[in-house]
Amino acid sequence: MSAVDNRYENAVARYFEAWNATDRDALAKAVAAAWSADGSYTDPLAEVRGHDGIAAVIAAAHEQFPGFSFRPAGPVDGHHDIARFGWELVNEADGTAPVAGFDVITLDGDDRIRGVHGFLDRVPTR
Repeated sequence: MSAVDNRYENAVARYFEAWNATDRDALAKAVAAAWSADGSYTDPLAEVRGHDGIAAVIAAAHEQFPGFSFRPAGPVDGHHDIARFGWELVNEADGTAPVAGFDVITLDGDDRIRGVHGFLDRVPTR
């Protein structure tokens, strides 16, 4: 893996660390490590900017899906300051993944996320 490939893999690893943080302080630290101060997150259900807004979206996902964690689904692909990857929200008790999606991120010069453009591919019909 080249240093360029590592850039995308590392950014996505920090992204998943943030999405899997459940403790408030750990979540705040993980979001700050993954996103730039004015970073954004946009998907069909949310559009926020800044660390507090991003942390609130992540916390809301954990409230809606307690006992679930996010994991990558497939490889990370990137070029220039852009990367894309799939993900699943997995029930830790039985391994099912009722929610899945695909995200495109843009990185800043410090390899922190400037923006996330998320797409939901599979959602529960509850």
